[in-house]
Amino acid sequence: MANDELDPVRIGVVSVSDRASTGVYEDKGIPALKEWLTRAVRNPITWETRLIPDEQEGISAALRELADQAKCDLVLTTGGTGPAPRDVTPEATLAVADKLMPGFGEQMRQISLNFVPTAILSRQVAVIRGQALIINLPGQPKSIAETLQGLPGMQPPVHGIFAAVPYCIDLIGGPYIECDEAVCKAFRPKSAKR
Repeated sequence: MANDELDPVRIGVVSVSDRASTGVYEDKGIPALKEWLTRAVRNPITWETRLIPDEQEGISAALRELADQAKCDLVLTTGGTGPAPRDVTPEATLAVADKLMPGFGEQMRQISLNFVPTAILSRQVAVIRGQALIINLPGQPKSIAETLQGLPGMQPPVHGIFAAVPYCIDLIGGPYIECDEAVCKAFRPKSAKR
């Protein structure tokens, strides 16, 4: 199937950082997310990007706007998931949830534990709001790629979370997302494949 025959997909990417949002340093989260997703997803993508400070109500408002008004199928956040007082992305995400999807956070921590023992301090969550899947990712570009893609070279291989994203979006009524299998092989049951 040619790329122009694939369903269009709307993806929101939100970088949560007090310092990057005020220009103290350059945001690396949004470029890292867009770079990985552009390689992984074959569908035409419409981007909605937000760079916002670590303020719980502001994060919740951005997530509501991306899911409800911008009609994003997938919203990925980066940053604000640690234990520090200003890290409130999980609370802001849970505040807008219709359903919790705990397996995503569990798997992200499992992947990161292969590298650092402090992965258990990460509080990433994933939720469904309406027809949008919202996932909190780590803040570092290397960690973003590892959690999305997994560790296919390890024995046994460690699955990344993105392998489950297309089928989850199918189940909530979103577009049929196709992946470049060289980057990430999406998993769907045989009955759900086109």
